[in-house]
Amino acid sequence: MPITRQICADLDSQDALAPARALFDLPEGLIYLDGNSLGALPNAVSRRVAAVVREQWGRDLIRSWNAHNWISLPERVGARIAGIVGAEPGSVVAADSTSVNLFKLAAAALRLQAPRRVVLTEQGDFPTDVYILQGLTEFMGAGVELRVVERDRLAEALTDDVALLLLSHVHYKTAAAHPMALLCARARAVGALTLWDLSHSAGVLDVRLERDGADFAVGCGYKYINGGPGAPAFLYVAPRLQEVFRSPLSGWMGHARPFGFEGDYQPAPGVLRGLCGTPPVLSLAALDEALGVFEGLSMSDLERKARALGDLFIALVEQCCPDMALASPRQADARGGHVSLAHAEGYPVMQALIAAGVIGDFRAPETLRFGFSPLYVRYVDVWDAVARLAAILRRERWREPRFHIPAVVT
Repeated sequence: MPITRQICADLDSQDALAPARALFDLPEGLIYLDGNSLGALPNAVSRRVAAVVREQWGRDLIRSWNAHNWISLPERVGARIAGIVGAEPGSVVAADSTSVNLFKLAAAALRLQAPRRVVLTEQGDFPTDVYILQGLTEFMGAGVELRVVERDRLAEALTDDVALLLLSHVHYKTAAAHPMALLCARARAVGALTLWDLSHSAGVLDVRLERDGADFAVGCGYKYINGGPGAPAFLYVAPRLQEVFRSPLSGWMGHARPFGFEGDYQPAPGVLRGLCGTPPVLSLAALDEALGVFEGLSMSDLERKARALGDLFIALVEQCCPDMALASPRQADARGGHVSLAHAEGYPVMQALIAAGVIGDFRAPETLRFGFSPLYVRYVDVWDAVARLAAILRRERWREPRFHIPAVVT
């Protein structure tokens, strides 16, 4: 039986997460399916940032570091993120970018694992993660090896010379999710440490770092966590490693006494030693406020809805868009919060879809990505998006020259 829009409307009427949509400032008439790249704006963020600018920076000036406790924002925001990613108290701080945090943690892991010098990762993982590893191995010199293998060979490639396994929990292009607990156990069995990039899973999947035995993790604040463009990232260090963890970027905010202005570096206790430079107060305040939308919600409920939206999308595409090929796992529990399709003319198809009021994104050479944030995407949004996609394909609107003009950001 065909899936109708009424069926989708009925699903929305039964959705316990439906009220969360009202917490976001969503443009009227636009279907936003790109929360996997940039989350939508929570209503409260605009008010919070305006207050920080006018009342704190504007009125209290430098006194705000104490009067408004700006100095503890990395720790406080990190504590809120810890609840989203299943981390122990005191194990997460918000700081820097995902790439910088990857460098810190990978370098620290190699130091801990000496004389092992092999870093293992997946072929086709998110390019910047691989770039950081390439730069790290070049910087550290002879003896450090970056070993890149196909996804289905990772378990067998975890041999007793591997120092660190670094993986994206959810693949940026295909949305394929790694079995974290299984790979952590396998790494632990051969004496390797694990470092997980949660950028495409934090805030949409029921991540359980403590339960699954992760050693280190990073993630960004601007995708499903909705912290805004370029929002600060976060890093996780398991409590069992915090007192031996040493960041190679030993900046003053990671010092035990930042305002002691001592001549030599002494690392702060616990995960705070993962900090480096001065906290970016405005962006941390935005991220802090954005995290409020998760209060009182269960990550297992969010994961369930995200995957149900993805299942619906796949079923509708196969019902209405035979020209599109599925580029993500069909099985929901093997998939993250987005679904990817493949089409030889993927770029102009996506540009035509955006012009029709449905925002997704494109990854070269042929992948169209659609993100299903369970906080604000409705079942009827999925139905309407596929209906517009089907019309574009049927009428070949993507052939219009304007849709073939390459943009800098895709």
